[in-house]
Amino acid sequence: MLLADVFRDKARTFSFEVFPPKSPEGHAKILETIRGLSALSPDFISCTYGAGGGNREKTFDIVEHIQNSYGITAMAHLTCAAHTREEIKGILDDLLKRKINNILAMRGDPPKNNPGWVPRGDGFQYSAELVAFIREHLRGGCSIGVAGFPEGHLLASSRHMDVEYLKEKFKAGADFVITQLFFNNEDYFDYVRRVRAMGIRARIIPGILPITDYQALIRFCVVCGATITPEVHAIFRSLIADPVTTMKAGIDFAINQCRCLLDGGAPGIHFYTLNKIHPVDVILKAIR
Repeated sequence: MLLADVFRDKARTFSFEVFPPKSPEGHAKILETIRGLSALSPDFISCTYGAGGGNREKTFDIVEHIQNSYGITAMAHLTCAAHTREEIKGILDDLLKRKINNILAMRGDPPKNNPGWVPRGDGFQYSAELVAFIREHLRGGCSIGVAGFPEGHLLASSRHMDVEYLKEKFKAGADFVITQLFFNNEDYFDYVRRVRAMGIRARIIPGILPITDYQALIRFCVVCGATITPEVHAIFRSLIADPVTTMKAGIDFAINQCRCLLDGGAPGIHFYTLNKIHPVDVILKAIR
């Protein structure tokens, strides 16, 4: 089912993100995780795409599995970094054959072995270019999501410019937004206000990462640019040596954050699961 149709039918959606495994053992584990996540009746599940397309086939296999085995709407992430235009065309043809018609289009990170990557020939440098190409190639047969950054993208000169770039994605044919993780809800609400001021009326779904490992969170946020608030530091810094209490505190924090977002008008929640059923099972039950 097209996500555009899901959004038309439901004012709120609850969804999950998983990522493709790197080993046969990991593949068996992700299939078990998907089975458990599917039992929670999500409105859709998305699967990420490796830098430079390294996990492309695994991503598409997982999305196919979700659709075919569980009848759940699924979405494939697609990045344009390190791909030529002709390669992207081939990928879209593959998606079409697999009946995968929901795509989260992003620029993506440069390959780890080529951090200074620049597009080759007629390749794409920006996600808006990828969105336009997908829309031209698949026309009305797909729903296209894009990433949103409540605190502004790391490469954007300001939050205002970040929203200007988002506007270009919608001019190119984007349908909806899923945001990067954040911990200050006012960043999300301010982002929505700025996006609406640009005339964009599309659905903006907040992306939420439940906190289960404080030290890992610090490392990850350094890379992605998300701010860890003083409140989060105050709650979790003293719990580093206590994973059980950290998990409980993470669940409580996520439930409160999600309830505030929903009460403020957010059209659902997209959970970054880290390929785990728990704690999103507990959080979803509390907020749904």
